[in-house]
Amino acid sequence: MVILLLAVLLAPLATYSLFPPIVRFIGRSIGRSIQSKTHHRREILLNRAEADERDASKKGLSPDASTSSSSSINEEEWEKVQKDASGLKTPTPDLKADVNDPSTFTGIIAFFHPFCNAGGGGERVLFAAILATQKRYPRALCVVYTGDHDANKDQILTNVRNRFNISLNHARVSFLYLSTREYVLATKWPRFTLLGQSLGSLILGWEAFNLLTPDIYIDTMGYAFTLALSKFLFPKVPTGAYVHYPTISTDMLRSLHSSTGSGQGVNAGLGKGLRGKAKQCYWEFFAKLYSWVGGSVDVVMTNSTWTQNHVSSLWSRSRTERHKKHAIAVVYPPCAVEELQEKIPVSAATEKSRTRNILYIAQFRPEKQHHLIIDAYAAFLKNVAPKIPNNQPSPKLILVGSVRDDHDEKRVYKLRLQANEIKDHVEFVVNAKWPQVLEFLKSSNIGVNGMWNEHFGIGVVEYQAAGLISVVNNSGGPKEDIVVDVDGGATGFHASTPEEFAQGFAKALSLSPEETLAMRQRARKSSLRFSEAVFSDAWTSHLENLVDLIRK
Repeated sequence: MVILLLAVLLAPLATYSLFPPIVRFIGRSIGRSIQSKTHHRREILLNRAEADERDASKKGLSPDASTSSSSSINEEEWEKVQKDASGLKTPTPDLKADVNDPSTFTGIIAFFHPFCNAGGGGERVLFAAILATQKRYPRALCVVYTGDHDANKDQILTNVRNRFNISLNHARVSFLYLSTREYVLATKWPRFTLLGQSLGSLILGWEAFNLLTPDIYIDTMGYAFTLALSKFLFPKVPTGAYVHYPTISTDMLRSLHSSTGSGQGVNAGLGKGLRGKAKQCYWEFFAKLYSWVGGSVDVVMTNSTWTQNHVSSLWSRSRTERHKKHAIAVVYPPCAVEELQEKIPVSAATEKSRTRNILYIAQFRPEKQHHLIIDAYAAFLKNVAPKIPNNQPSPKLILVGSVRDDHDEKRVYKLRLQANEIKDHVEFVVNAKWPQVLEFLKSSNIGVNGMWNEHFGIGVVEYQAAGLISVVNNSGGPKEDIVVDVDGGATGFHASTPEEFAQGFAKALSLSPEETLAMRQRARKSSLRFSEAVFSDAWTSHLENLVDLIRK
């Protein structure tokens, strides 16, 4: 299967290198055919948005209230939608309207996010971006390509409101349902997973474009190959990417030759022997392919400095060759900073209610390296805790995280076995609700993050907003963007090995009351850089660049 898809991908690339005009002609011809085929669906969606908005206005409903019983747009409902839309004049999208009058832009902005109902940090970014888009261009229609067939539009937007406190204009959001999402699942590709998922995304992207051709196409999940497909088919459609994590990075390649294999991801130290050499060659080939794909993106946003650096090292040359004028920029993801600061006060008085506990909030996935933190905590109890002055009681390590499947459940079981000797000091909290998480944030002293090369680290921002002292892996976003000095003082500590984490715990617990409070307040101030308002302003600025590309 992989070989077949690879041949399908490489054949056009080889042809393009020899006969680029021919390939461009073929791509545009196919694209025009798709646009013609999906034009009627476009009319229906635009008609429906106009009708729903008028109905809401007549009934005096708020924009986030549903006005239609047909709130999900899938194949079975098109006949009903066509009937509802009959007799309405199709609005003509004004794509080249006055840039100073956002109400005149009525095009379709599509977001590729096949798992939009997952409820994670990536989904917070997606819907915060749609909210910012609706505020800047209130007459535009935001379309999400998704594979979440188990949820209709009302259910998805209700989840968005409940999970993220984000309320959208229902009339100006539509969901188009994809049937081939299985091709981007890691389980579908037990071998050559990176390549398989990327090729699988082309299948998914092809289906998406055959449902609807947008005026602007934005990938918000990291499926960069779909951006190349969009440019191949629709060269005049501006493309944007919000990159949470590069599919491959130079750090990944270097980790294959790690001498210790400790703290550098699940593939650390696997570059040895014949099999290791083969893996390295495969990764290097994929990196070149990924670099070429990056040249298709008009506007690139990354969630952290670490991601920006790695994406720039891979994509900059290809983007320069294709004359992309917008620099790769950092747009920090929106975090619930305001809510946490409102619900969790930090003052001399609240210090009395805090425990000495160490909190780790992270899904129970292998890359989160819970085993590293358990080893670090065991080393702390054995070698460091007895030396802490004032003979304070030992803190408890609290591991809070979600479990997705049987693999995660088995992982938690193994972690419990690992912590068996110190089980009286370790607490596992699986699938905690948000109110319970808030209580842990409010009462704990230290927040820890063990993942190597965490692309950003929303959980660390939440630690800071809640006033916890962070001890984080000395890599990725937590190191470069979040746990940095503020007003000339530290906001936490960095570590790589179990021994360094143990020392970090000791340093945090040995601070005087005055030093502790000062560090908490600096951390809270630092967290304001990652608020929803800051994200909205940054997103809007880059979206305007995409809209400008249509008008040229």
